[in-house]
Amino acid sequence: MAGTTSDSGTRRDFIYVASGAMGALAVGAVAWPLVQQMNPSAAALALATTELDIGTIQPGQQVIIKHRGQPLFVRRRTPTEIKSAQSVNVASLPDGLARNAGKDAALPASDENRVIKTEWLVVSGVCTHLGCTPAVSTAAVLQGAHGGWLCHCHGSDYDTSGRIRSGPAPENLAVPVYSFMSDTRIQVG
Repeated sequence: MAGTTSDSGTRRDFIYVASGAMGALAVGAVAWPLVQQMNPSAAALALATTELDIGTIQPGQQVIIKHRGQPLFVRRRTPTEIKSAQSVNVASLPDGLARNAGKDAALPASDENRVIKTEWLVVSGVCTHLGCTPAVSTAAVLQGAHGGWLCHCHGSDYDTSGRIRSGPAPENLAVPVYSFMSDTRIQVG
């Protein structure tokens, strides 16, 4: 009789372990599709990079493109805008960080740390205060006091390098990862 109790205990243990294993497999089989559906769709993955022909953009002009569902400002700056951006004392800025995703996060917000080529500025078109889209300054219409962008909702004023100069916005306009594929073509992302 002692041997029989031991055998039934072993069988019972085996049934518990086998039932637990089958239950875990069943939970995994149900959970896998639920987890997989949270991955980005093919359409979202296609938006991971955006290419733009910049050959027709004249000095002082800007284009707005969509990248990952957000507006992106691509501006060909004039020599005056470049000089204005480079002459700013970084210590006087409300946000002293470059906010350039393609460079070290701790770099200061100098114009050189926010661009690849001085003539071209590529920044997020989303105000860092409440997510509005700031209006751009042009030769005909100056937006704000610094010649860059002005968010009319609450008065955040950005300069020609996309750095916050005044208003409630806490950070500079973000610089996405981008590269020049040629002199007339950029790739963002």
